[in-house]
Amino acid sequence: MGAPRVVIQTEDFDLSREVQALHQDDLGVGAVTSFVGTVRDRLGSAPAEPGGSIALLELEHYPGMTESSIESMIDQAFARFDIRAVRVIHRVGALEPGAQIVLVAVASAHRGESFKACEFLMDYLKTQAPFWKKEHTPQGARWVDARVSDDQALARWGISAGNAA
Repeated sequence: MGAPRVVIQTEDFDLSREVQALHQDDLGVGAVTSFVGTVRDRLGSAPAEPGGSIALLELEHYPGMTESSIESMIDQAFARFDIRAVRVIHRVGALEPGAQIVLVAVASAHRGESFKACEFLMDYLKTQAPFWKKEHTPQGARWVDARVSDDQALARWGISAGNAA
């Protein structure tokens, strides 16, 4: 049995090692698409958003439920796209700006399916995976709410999220 498809961890990951492990035993793989998300140094998605900079991002999850939710999402990706392998690593705990936070890697025979599946999985992670984020700033800490743009991204795949306030 190979590496698990989903890993939730506090430690950092090595992109090169993870991509190699994803497809090393499958010579039918012609494309690997990966997405690495990092912690931004400012609040929200707009640089002019009030509140300033982020000193630390704290992530929490519900062990067992989080992995199960992501596994289900990966099963959906396999049903929708012609892909051969998937690996999702998501970090939890206290992360400083610039730190890697998430890896989604998808292997397929052809690049188109790999790109679509990777984007689908990331859209799902942003809206449906049970993670809770708290931004720590010089002004204090606040929990991060879902964004309308994240719900809209998932909706293009025919999935209604309704998470944004």
